[in-house]
Amino acid sequence: MNTFIPISKPSITEKEISYVTDAVSSTWISSLGKYIDRFEADFATFCNVKYGVSTANGTVALHLALVALGIGKGDEVIIPDLSFIATVNTVLQTGAVPVFADIDPYNLCIDPKAIEKVVTSSTKAILPVHLYGHPADMKAINEIALKYNLVVIEDAAEAHGATINGQKVGSFGSCGCFSFYGNKNITTGEGGIITTNDEALYHKLRYLRDHAMSKEKRYWHTECGYNYRMTNMQAALGCAQMDRVDELLEQKKKIFKTYESYLSGIPGISLNRTYDWATNAYWLVCLEIENYDEVKRDAFMQRLKESGVDSRPYFYPMSAMPYLEQADTPVTYALSQRGLNLPTYFDLTEDEIKYICDVVKQSL
Repeated sequence: MNTFIPISKPSITEKEISYVTDAVSSTWISSLGKYIDRFEADFATFCNVKYGVSTANGTVALHLALVALGIGKGDEVIIPDLSFIATVNTVLQTGAVPVFADIDPYNLCIDPKAIEKVVTSSTKAILPVHLYGHPADMKAINEIALKYNLVVIEDAAEAHGATINGQKVGSFGSCGCFSFYGNKNITTGEGGIITTNDEALYHKLRYLRDHAMSKEKRYWHTECGYNYRMTNMQAALGCAQMDRVDELLEQKKKIFKTYESYLSGIPGISLNRTYDWATNAYWLVCLEIENYDEVKRDAFMQRLKESGVDSRPYFYPMSAMPYLEQADTPVTYALSQRGLNLPTYFDLTEDEIKYICDVVKQSL
C-alpha cells in the first residue's frame, strides 16, 4: 500500500452532490427549506418515532434535550465514564452535576448495575451512550428510570441504525440524540437530530431551538433560547444519505465481518462484542489488546501509522480530565488504555482491510 488509509471518511456520491447543489441553487441555504422538513421526517421514520428535531450538531442536540426536559442547577445526571467529552460538557452547561458510572466490559456501554449504585435523591436523569455502535441495555436502564422516576435521554451519536430486540435506538428514552458529523454512519457534514414520541417535548425543542421566539408575536421572546438550527444545505446532504441508509449500514456490517475473518484466532486480541439482544451499527471497528497499557497501545498505534494505517485510541475516561474529579470506574480506566479503533468507512476495500490486518499482526 502506497497511500495512507484514514480512520474514516464520508461516502459522497452524485446523489449527495445533486441534492446539495439543488439546495444552494434554490437560495434556501439557511435554516428554512424543503430538505429540513424532509430530513426530519425521514429520520424519524427510520427510528420509528413520531418526531425529529434537527440541530446544528450532535452536541447541541444533547444540550437542547437536557434543557427542554428541565435539567438544571443541582440536578444529578448519571452518565458513563467512557464517551466523547460532549456527553459530560452538555450536562455541565445546564448547571447540572454529572455523576459517572462504570461500563459493561462486554459492550463498553454504561453498566445498569453501576447506575443503581450512584442514584441519589438529587438524581434527575440517566444519559446512556450507545458507544462505537453498540446499544446500551435500555430495557434495564428504563426499569431503573421507572423505579426512581428519572428522565432517560439516549446519546445515540455513534449508533445510527443499531437495534435492541429489533427496536431502533433513539426510540427508548424521552428522546434520543444523534450526531451527523462527517465520520458518522450517516452524515450532514455537521449536524444532529433529536428523536421523540412526546408531542409536548417536540414543540418545546423546536421553540427553544429557534431563540424561543413566540409564534404569535414575531421577535418576542419569553425565555432564553438558542440558535441550534440545521441548515437546508446540511439537510440536503442528509436526505441523500437517508436515501442510501440501508446500503451505508449494510456496508459497515460487511467491513466488520471482513476484519473478523482476517483477525480471528489471534490470541490476546478482541474485536467488537455484541450481545444477542442487540444489532451493532459498527460505527468504528474496535481492537483491544490484552495486557496493554496506554504506553504500549500508543506505541502499537505508531507502528500502524508508520505502515500507512491510521487508528485512534479509545476515549479517555471523562473523569480523568483535569477540570473534573476522577471517578471510581475501574473498568473504564482499564479498557480505555488498551483499546483502539481501526479504519471503518464505506469505501474501504477488502484488499485494504487485509493489508490493515497484516500490519496489525506484524505490529503486535
